[in-house]
Amino acid sequence: MAEGQSSGGTFKKFIIALVVIVIIALAGTGIFYYLRYFGPNVSGKQEYLYIHTGADFKEVFDSVKTHQMVNDTTTFLWAAHNMKYVNRVKPGRYKLKEGMSNRALINMLASGTQSPVDISFHNLRLKTQFAGFMGKKIEPDSLSLIRLLDSASYIKQYGFSTEDVYTMFLPNTYQVYWNITPEKFFKKMYGAYEKFWTPQRKQKAVALNLTPIEVSILASIVDAEALHDDEMPKIAGLYLNRLNKGMKLQADPTVIYAMNDFTIKRVLNRYLSNPSPYNTYVHTGLPPGPVMMPSINAINAVLNRDNNAYLYMCAKEDFSGYHNFATNEADHKANARRFQQALDQRNIKR
Repeated sequence: MAEGQSSGGTFKKFIIALVVIVIIALAGTGIFYYLRYFGPNVSGKQEYLYIHTGADFKEVFDSVKTHQMVNDTTTFLWAAHNMKYVNRVKPGRYKLKEGMSNRALINMLASGTQSPVDISFHNLRLKTQFAGFMGKKIEPDSLSLIRLLDSASYIKQYGFSTEDVYTMFLPNTYQVYWNITPEKFFKKMYGAYEKFWTPQRKQKAVALNLTPIEVSILASIVDAEALHDDEMPKIAGLYLNRLNKGMKLQADPTVIYAMNDFTIKRVLNRYLSNPSPYNTYVHTGLPPGPVMMPSINAINAVLNRDNNAYLYMCAKEDFSGYHNFATNEADHKANARRFQQALDQRNIKR
């Protein structure tokens, strides 16, 4: 009887021990899988993971490893294979949060849940400068953007030419995805342009006998002339007066643009004969395109120009950035002489 009880007790102990071992094993397995899937792994050493268009998983893994984006690359690799991410790579710019788990990271990458880029631009004089600026902000390089801007057949469908297409880009802050294509970026900018040119603004342009493109071209000259925004409507009124009278605009910023030398501070007489179609000392009317990216303030200044009788202006001799305005050539020459004397006193020769 004692032997039976002893044997039964030993068996029970064995069962209990076995159950404990199984529980410990399952707990260990659970912890193992938890750490590989749900445990924190993103290091926080990089703010974003950039995955280029056409990249495969090897390139993604190499980037993660090289930049130490995760603390344990082995568990990341294991999780990526088990979650079948290796065949679901999507390009984009992905925000990394310190402590993010492999599961959360891979779910984000596999679903293509990328973070958009906020882009602000203004005062970029040339479209080549604009393309270079954008090439540093989004995946497409500057050459691919310039190629599109210089494609007459492509931009014609939007009503622009290669000379005036730069008027489409309105200074503002835009949100785009990093891997946006040049074509989609162009369409987004055109959408913002269309939204800006409301029926009210278009009606104001018609009242000035100008198209929206022409308004922006004139605004680029106004913007280049005005150091202070509060003077823009007065300058716009002056140039519109000259246009309406059939006079040459004789705007110095167009000469500087034609010379392609933006270091010029003093427009000399020898510059005025440059035959460029942008030189408004030679050609009557507006130049074929903007001389810089016009600000929205400058565009609105043209649309809401000051109704004045001015035909001439010259920078003030106090170098305040404001101008002396005149309705006749005699007064203008007197203003110009004062400014020339001020330039000579400061030894500004060009």
